[in-house]
Amino acid sequence: MIIKNAKIFNGEKFIGENTIVLEGKFIKKIVGFSLIDKKELENQEIIDVEGMVLSPGFIDLQINGCGGVLFNDDISREALEIMNETNKRYGCTSFLPTLITSPDEKIEKALELMEKMEDKEEIGVLGIHIEGPYISVEKKGIHRSEYIRILSDEMIEKIAKAGPEVTRIITIAPEKAKVEHLKKLRNTGINVAIGHTNATYKECVEKKEYYNCGTHLYNAMRGLDSREPGVVGFLFNNNTTNCGIIADGLHIDFASVEIAKKIMKDRLYLVTDAVSPAGTDNMTEFMFEGNRVLYRDGKCISPEGTLGGSSLVMIKGVQNLVEEVHISLEEALRMATSYPAEAVAIDEKYGFIKEGYFADLTYFDEKFNVKGTISKGKLTRY
Repeated sequence: MIIKNAKIFNGEKFIGENTIVLEGKFIKKIVGFSLIDKKELENQEIIDVEGMVLSPGFIDLQINGCGGVLFNDDISREALEIMNETNKRYGCTSFLPTLITSPDEKIEKALELMEKMEDKEEIGVLGIHIEGPYISVEKKGIHRSEYIRILSDEMIEKIAKAGPEVTRIITIAPEKAKVEHLKKLRNTGINVAIGHTNATYKECVEKKEYYNCGTHLYNAMRGLDSREPGVVGFLFNNNTTNCGIIADGLHIDFASVEIAKKIMKDRLYLVTDAVSPAGTDNMTEFMFEGNRVLYRDGKCISPEGTLGGSSLVMIKGVQNLVEEVHISLEEALRMATSYPAEAVAIDEKYGFIKEGYFADLTYFDEKFNVKGTISKGKLTRY
């Protein structure tokens, strides 16, 4: 396949070349169309994107569900396939299905599913994000308090043994964590994220060496105060921790996103924290690990007023970053592509348009409408 007449963003910047040649699942070369040999054009499908932006496929490191399904409720390949097909409509080609606080049996089932799925990357799955149960009751959000606990040594061993290709991220509140568990997880290459935590700044600093990610900045964490900098202060003042942020205007005011961006710069990446209504138009409520959540005007909220995930999709997040947070399109795209890839150390094959990288791409018009997404070399038009 050859994609021509593209405004190519390569994960770092917009470049002068306008054509990408694909070979199977991979990017073969990036050139000007006029430089391609005529023989190379023979027997090739040629896609003319007519000057639209062509970007690496977006990477979502925190997504609970979409397309009418939730990973917590349906830990299956079928659910992941629905999530993948929904994600692709909005430019997202890779994701971490996220399991919120739940019984051990569900964690074990998710680990087993990932271990058995040797082809999981073919449907966009990079591994899972285990969000809890190692969290603070005070900052639990929609998570069920009766499931919040310190994981057993045996469960930590299972997660560590499965490794980072199964569990890419695990969210743990530092004030609840055992140091020996944090060490074991990090030694296996699993990314440990600080989140759903009421920790003080001092408690964060004491365990700083074990954390390299943060879960949905501002939300479900102790905020920045004059005499207690809290978790937000720790993340602002710690240049070794990357962090996801939900740029939907509901979880966080856009001005707060703008402030965080100025401080954290390339350490801040876009996530959706999406749940089942994302990418659908016919849901009014759903159950999220035993909690009823209402869906009204784009907002997912419990009857008590607690946010229960989002309906954000990645291309809308990129649009919000440009139009509401006032950052450049280049930087917004970095937050959706190369920054998350770098955050979980998959940037040797994802997050960029480079020779030899996976052919995971998306193109969209000036109104941020995705017109086509290529996943492992296979094109779907919209």
